[in-house]
Amino acid sequence: MIELIYEEAEERMQKSVESLRVAFTKVRTGRAHTSLLDHITVPYYGSDTPLTQMANVTVIDSRTLGVTPWEKNMVSTIEKAIMDSDLGLNPASAGTLIRIPLPPMTEDRRRDLTRVVKNEAEGGRVAVRNIRRDSNTQLKNMVKDKDISEDDERRAHEIVQKMTDKYIAQIETILDEKEKELMEV
Repeated sequence: MIELIYEEAEERMQKSVESLRVAFTKVRTGRAHTSLLDHITVPYYGSDTPLTQMANVTVIDSRTLGVTPWEKNMVSTIEKAIMDSDLGLNPASAGTLIRIPLPPMTEDRRRDLTRVVKNEAEGGRVAVRNIRRDSNTQLKNMVKDKDISEDDERRAHEIVQKMTDKYIAQIETILDEKEKELMEV
């Protein structure tokens, strides 16, 4: 019974850390990478379709992305979707290829993005702590229902706390790596 609580807590904490990693890929650094456009959706026959399902996204050089739509008539629609996104990019089409130059990041922009990243990491830490709270509540309810002893509960709390510490340390490591990447010129 206690093992189920451990497994559930571990699984949810892993998902929180993975969610943070995904959120960090959306934060732009100075280099071009294809995952930058992963969250962009394009209107396609009445429904919003992810850009990666409509076009081939490639890195042309360290500061330029290339988007080649599979349908030629979608070039202007994709271009408009990229312009309307929150990334602040200005695509330019040359025939069927859409070039997206990434402007160099200023020092102020780097600091702003560092603040955004720290906020995301704090959200991840809060999520992990909430999972710990839920697990501890389940354990307390088990003691109330006399399913486990108080000694078992105390040991289980320690194990859940160690698990929490482990995942918060992972979040800190991911945050440090992202901050270094952002401050790199």
